[in-house]
Amino acid sequence: MLDILLNLQKSAPVSFELIAVNLDQKQPGFPEEVLPEYLASLGIEYHIIEKDTYSIVKDKVPEGKTTCGLCSRLRRGILYNFAEEHGVTKIALGHHRDDMLETLFLNMFYGGKLKSMPPVLHSDDGRNTVIRPLAYAREKDIARYAALREFPIIPCNLCGSQENLQRQVIKDMFQTWDKQHPGRLETMFRALCNVEPSHLADPNLYDFKEGKRLGGKRQAVVQSAEPEASPDFGRLDVLNI
Repeated sequence: MLDILLNLQKSAPVSFELIAVNLDQKQPGFPEEVLPEYLASLGIEYHIIEKDTYSIVKDKVPEGKTTCGLCSRLRRGILYNFAEEHGVTKIALGHHRDDMLETLFLNMFYGGKLKSMPPVLHSDDGRNTVIRPLAYAREKDIARYAALREFPIIPCNLCGSQENLQRQVIKDMFQTWDKQHPGRLETMFRALCNVEPSHLADPNLYDFKEGKRLGGKRQAVVQSAEPEASPDFGRLDVLNI
């Protein structure tokens, strides 16, 4: 994502600055020298935030339980605070199309919600705007690009290595579908971008008795996720995850 944004910076019809940010969570064996060396070689402004969230997660989450929920909340809070302290107007995260589909299915299968991750999201408190520049890119295309560019890849040994991870179950299901039914994931993503609230069953979005849309909380959240019409992106804070 950083590589793509650096190239866009040269040709995009908008002006923006970039700050590369990574959170060192103090996992055992984390190669802390890799990213600073790579980012320094690019000659851009970067920050390595050192917070021992690893110990917090291992202490709070029982053995065998998924660590992703608490880990992501801690990372998000640290990143949001950094963005506010440094006057960052957009936080760019590296989630891609497959992440969005996986999140949709995770919420359906395990959370009982029809919910994913939007390409643009404004926080409820108005402090931060999150953008996902790779929202429409396929994971396998990003992997091929990363291999061609020989980027330094650092695995996560906190949650990414957990056995029977719910997200990994969904990912394996998607990989099977992609092989047996080519084009299915593309169709699923088009459906994610083409929602008809009145043809679902949420009474907070649609009054089925009166036959009209409602302006409730969920409707407001959907509307707030629309991109801003602005000629200047300001300062972008890039989190490599």
